[in-house]
Amino acid sequence: MTYKRMVVEIGMGTDLQGADYTKAAIRALKDALWHNSLTIAPALGLPRESMMVEISIGVAKPNLVDTKQVEAVLPYGSSTIDVVEGGLDIVSDCGTKTTVIANAAAVVYLNIAEANGTQATRETT
Repeated sequence: MTYKRMVVEIGMGTDLQGADYTKAAIRALKDALWHNSLTIAPALGLPRESMMVEISIGVAKPNLVDTKQVEAVLPYGSSTIDVVEGGLDIVSDCGTKTTVIANAAAVVYLNIAEANGTQATRETT
């Protein structure tokens, strides 16, 4: 199957006091997704479940993100996830609390050839 990039969604999420990187990552992905209603798959005659979503998360401590919890946010489609160093940590004045800022990108791909009833190859632009 070949997929073509159709949509790029970008979001930011925070955990204000708990230093919870997974919570911030989930909020960032929700921020990216919940501002849109993707009607492109049905418009092309494809089920929403046919979407392939590449999720990228940036946080200061990538190893502290539970990727399964982040992927569970997607309402449909299949996904891959990559968590990289990024985002921002802000330590409180007293040094006992950390505000975590996460950034998320969700890139949505569809198999356009499938919509046209033909075989396709992957094309990314």
